[in-house]
Amino acid sequence: MNSIVAVGDRTLAASELFGLMTQYQLLPTFLKELILDNALKDIVLTPDEEASALDRFYVQHQIGSDEQRQSWLNYYRINPEQLLDRAQREFKLAKFKDTSWGAFIEVDFLKHKPKLDQFIYSLIRTRNVEQAQELYFRLKEGEQTFADIASQYSEGPEAQTGGQVGPVAAATLHPSLVQMLASSKPGQIWPPQRFGEWSVIVRLETCMSAQLNEAVRQQLLERRYQEWLDLQLQSMAT
Repeated sequence: MNSIVAVGDRTLAASELFGLMTQYQLLPTFLKELILDNALKDIVLTPDEEASALDRFYVQHQIGSDEQRQSWLNYYRINPEQLLDRAQREFKLAKFKDTSWGAFIEVDFLKHKPKLDQFIYSLIRTRNVEQAQELYFRLKEGEQTFADIASQYSEGPEAQTGGQVGPVAAATLHPSLVQMLASSKPGQIWPPQRFGEWSVIVRLETCMSAQLNEAVRQQLLERRYQEWLDLQLQSMAT
């Protein structure tokens, strides 16, 4: 038997590997790595990139000491040469993403910007419609502050922060709430609106317009990359 690894009292044979990968739902990860092997085979690193790949790897994986590096090697059961290969492979992947989709990022940013914008807002929510109206009138008349009312009456976790929520990306919010916030001026209070079981009073605090910085650029590159990878995996399944 051509054994490849022993775990406890069990010795695995090479012939068992494929079945176990399928059973443990690891096959997509394995296929992804094969796809990347093919995609990265023509990516060449410059001498400077080769030299900086390992340092970049250490930063990305928060490996800051020799002890942490050794623990990482032990955990993944690889040697320093294999670690260097992996670091350079990750650098090649970053270069592949940039080469493949970097030219599309500005267009993607304009397309997705409304979902990338972030909001800080204050929220009061209650299941009681009549109570929501009463609380709104108190706010409009200045009888109580938004924070006091939210702390006392709001039925969600925002009660712990005086009603304040955020910053939150628009992509994670209800579309109707995004529409309200995007059309508001800071300090504007909306009358109670229905969101499912809730009657919600909202006040915009701050709108933080997304900027095409390096973090957003990498996020958009990752979106393109994941879409491409999903298509590659789907084509292998057909």
